[in-house]
This record gives sequence, structure tokens and C-alpha cells, in this order.
Amino acid sequence: VYIIQVSVGNHQWTVKHRYSDFHDLHEKLVSEKKIDKNLLPPKKIIGKNSKSLVEKRQKELEVYLQTLLVKFPIAAPKVLSHFLHFHLYVS
Repeated sequence: VYIIQVSVGNHQWTVKHRYSDFHDLHEKLVSEKKIDKNLLPPKKIIGKNSKSLVEKRQKELEVYLQTLLVKFPIAAPKVLSHFLHFHLYVS
């Protein structure tokens, strides 16, 4: 499970997602918003639980989310907003 710290203005909250959740989000964004298929870090099978791989993937997933938010500066797509739980914390 990856823990995501989200900050919007004065609001801060934590969201937890598995890699499979990122993959599902990515598939939806690729089909709905024409996001580059290669933007999401690949799923690795060998040594998937090694500490160094988990730390590396965590950094890559952070870059992935930051890239998406830069790509949609005005309003995040609904699927991304839901993934980051904007609907629960930002009115």
C-alpha cells in the first residue's frame, strides 16, 4: 500500500492505494483523457517486495501523480479527483 499525502490550500489529508489502484486509474485516464500509456511506472514481478523496489516505485508514483496534476492545472479529471479523495475534503 502506498500512502499519499495530498495538500490543497490549507487542507491536507492522506490517501492509501495499492499499485493496482494506480493501474486502474491510469487505464481510465489513457482511454478518457489520452494520457501517455508509458507515464505510469511499470509493474515489476521480480523482487516486488524488496525495500529498495518499493521505495523506488513510491518515488516514481509520486512523480506520476505530480505530472498528472500539472497536466490538468484548472481541474483534475473526475477519476483523478476521486482517486485523491478531493470530494471528501475540498468543497
